[in-house]
Amino acid sequence: MPAIRTTRLPAGIDVPVLGQGTWHMGEDKRRPADEVAALRLGLDLGLSLIDTAEMYASGGAEEVVREAIAGRRDEVFLVSKVLPSNASRQRTIAACEASLKRLGTDRIDLYLLHWRGGVPLAETVEAFETLQAAGKIGHWGVSNFDTDDMRELAGVPSGAGVQTNQVLYNLESRGIEFDLLSASQRAGIPVMAYSPIGQGGFVSDDRLAAIARRHGVSTTQVALAWVLRHEGVIAIPKAVRPEHIRANRAAADLRLTAADLAELDAVFPPPRRKTPLEMI
Repeated sequence: MPAIRTTRLPAGIDVPVLGQGTWHMGEDKRRPADEVAALRLGLDLGLSLIDTAEMYASGGAEEVVREAIAGRRDEVFLVSKVLPSNASRQRTIAACEASLKRLGTDRIDLYLLHWRGGVPLAETVEAFETLQAAGKIGHWGVSNFDTDDMRELAGVPSGAGVQTNQVLYNLESRGIEFDLLSASQRAGIPVMAYSPIGQGGFVSDDRLAAIARRHGVSTTQVALAWVLRHEGVIAIPKAVRPEHIRANRAAADLRLTAADLAELDAVFPPPRRKTPLEMI
């Protein structure tokens, strides 16, 4: 199996374009062993980027990740997020310390502001820079930022240190293609796509199924390959069942044709005007 393609962060670090999400992990106390096994299988398959957040299961997802990466920390590019309610200077530092404890590690490779709140961006960035200087985070980024937010961020002290913007992006939610995606690509800031195969609705579309049949794959694999077709886009699907994890990994090697992409544009049209950034 070929190695997973990588993309480069502005800091010069290469990360895989396909990782593992953990949203909703840690919520069911009967399932942690399955979730830990899923993440470890993903690591075995080269899905070394793991995304989590203090919000997910109120820290429970980070605890699942701790078990999954035990003894394998150096294999993992670890991403976590701070809530906007914790985004003041002191609270960001305290939240990071709490995440480090739950994760059982001394560093988070990429620490994101989960979405914008009432704290001035300059204050949050200052906290990120303090954490980075202390070696507690490698780099920092943002999530759920629209084009204007990214422009404002670029204007604050040290705002140019942003490494990624994690946003909703899938066949059914293409709003970022109007301006945010191209602006990010021009700036060399990768976009990290959460929910890249949606919530399970659009993948049952018959026309999507026809494309999948042509390639001998599932509709979710087509949807994931579609997200990964761009340079500078990282996808972080969440999966627990082993067959889904293996299918996700295989999707990274699927190349859609120009005809496939044209058909998908007809079924799931690209945006024709600016719309508010979608969030779930």
